[in-house]
Amino acid sequence: MSSRTFREFVALAEQQGLVRRVTKSVDVSWEPGCLAKWVFQALPENDRFGLLFDNVEGSDLSLCTGALGASRQSYALALDVEPEQINAQWENALVNQLKPVTVEKAPCQEVVLQGDDAKLSDLPIPTWTPGKDPAPYITTTVMTKLVDSDNQNSGVYRTLVRDDHHVVVNMNPRRGGHDQCETWWKQGKAAPVAWVIGADPAYQLASCATLPTGVQEMEVAGGLMGTPIELVKCVTNDILVPANAEIIIEGVIEPGERDTEGPFGENLGFMCEVSQKPVARITAITRRKDAIYYGMTSQMPPSESTMLQSNATAGMINKLLRHDLGERTICDFHIDLTFGGQMAHGIIAMTPQYKGHGMKVGRMAAEISALKRVTVVDEDIDIRDPIHMDWVLNARYNPSRDTVIIDDVYMRAAMDPSVEMIDGVKMGSKIVVDGTKSLPEDVFSLPPKDTMMKALESWKEAGLPEFDIPKRAQFRIDKS
Repeated sequence: MSSRTFREFVALAEQQGLVRRVTKSVDVSWEPGCLAKWVFQALPENDRFGLLFDNVEGSDLSLCTGALGASRQSYALALDVEPEQINAQWENALVNQLKPVTVEKAPCQEVVLQGDDAKLSDLPIPTWTPGKDPAPYITTTVMTKLVDSDNQNSGVYRTLVRDDHHVVVNMNPRRGGHDQCETWWKQGKAAPVAWVIGADPAYQLASCATLPTGVQEMEVAGGLMGTPIELVKCVTNDILVPANAEIIIEGVIEPGERDTEGPFGENLGFMCEVSQKPVARITAITRRKDAIYYGMTSQMPPSESTMLQSNATAGMINKLLRHDLGERTICDFHIDLTFGGQMAHGIIAMTPQYKGHGMKVGRMAAEISALKRVTVVDEDIDIRDPIHMDWVLNARYNPSRDTVIIDDVYMRAAMDPSVEMIDGVKMGSKIVVDGTKSLPEDVFSLPPKDTMMKALESWKEAGLPEFDIPKRAQFRIDKS
């Protein structure tokens, strides 16, 4: 379990080649956003890396992006586990949450700027989709709190920079941050808000999860870390923020004040529509003396946000199925990286205990999530290997027998562009596929395991190039 600070994580990731340092001067209005796009659009996942820009024009601070979610390996490093342990780490954290502790002094408040001195232009905030986004956007965790309560919410709400002292926050009704702010607005009060930049990696990963009402992200972060997260009170409001963060932006949202937000490159791969959203006034910027500005890169999938959201969502659903609903024979769960980790394809590997068990679990997963497609396979399938998944759906899946369509499903307005909106409502559908074995199978057409492993020695003697055995091949050889 990891209790590293963000900067400690970045240093370790750089040592392992998971972060690459860029020393040339870059223009924050277009270069970082475009270079990050090339990382995710051009490189296969195992070759991706985060970017650390040392020399950003117009700012004394460095800029980092992609470090937490470049790959599954990067995500695992942030939790200090192996990639195959991510789901188990999430399950353990959700079952064994740890309450945070409060401290009086914190690294995130080594430098304190208030009022006119707190200028957003001093921070290297990128324009993520140059030529299409209307302004730079802050893409990080936003913290709010209930009025007259200690209950706080953490969520990622993109934030348009309007000027040095004002931003427009993409908060929507029925989301935790908006609903908490509304408790202040109903009393005619300004709602406090804080943007957390470069916090403890476990906290940033927890803030990307859509948690059940009442569950506190900082307590889940403590579970992920194995130790309570440290919080400190903001200097201009009562929100408690991660003490080890790189930068904290503090502000207030007055009731009723709104402005145009968007268009912005959504994690679904399309430019979102323009709408009216709450305006926040910046009251303070606090930071470490040598702070690293961190922005999550999103837009066209695959992206950092799809990696962060997919793993968090998979961890949540895996915990609900295994722990809450008792489906302990589930051995792995994966959500693809194509659609923001929500309206996506969830794949479950399990050991069915009876006829129809796979379909039952698939329908449960569809019911408790926003997944559009759910596929269930046996434990001998590598659910992250497209070749293996294509094989199993050709070898074990009978469409007329093993498919269920769930119709008349309510869709959040922006989440499914394939569904027409009628009278302000989108009603879509879901598909559940049971790809588990239903008939006896013939023997695999591979030599016995002993012979195949012996052949590896012959391979080496022949001077052929080294390779790692794919899980797909290992599963098949183990059964030969």
